[in-house]
Amino acid sequence: MCIGIPMQVIAVEEGFAQVQGRGEFRRIKTTLIGDCAVGDWLLTFIDDAREIINAERALEVNATLDLLQAVMDGGLSAGSRGDTEAGFALPSAMSAADLKHLTGQA
Repeated sequence: MCIGIPMQVIAVEEGFAQVQGRGEFRRIKTTLIGDCAVGDWLLTFIDDAREIINAERALEVNATLDLLQAVMDGGLSAGSRGDTEAGFALPSAMSAADLKHLTGQA
């Protein structure tokens, strides 16, 4: 399974970007997304940028990854509630209109 990691551009060169996110620095290919700029957020898979995303979406993806990591570390049980609420709706709990907004179709 591939998981997209949000990373922020810190430098750009022809066909590549230097990015940072989730405690890592990487040099990734930008062939699939075209031009990007310092400060942009990219959804990356291994060493390729697949999508330019906004800061809000980057926060949502990072929050989801944090929850998954907490479950894997034994800090949360799957399906737990209360103080462990995600703080945002997961796509599976969203209305069709909310999903369209999330994906930029609205």
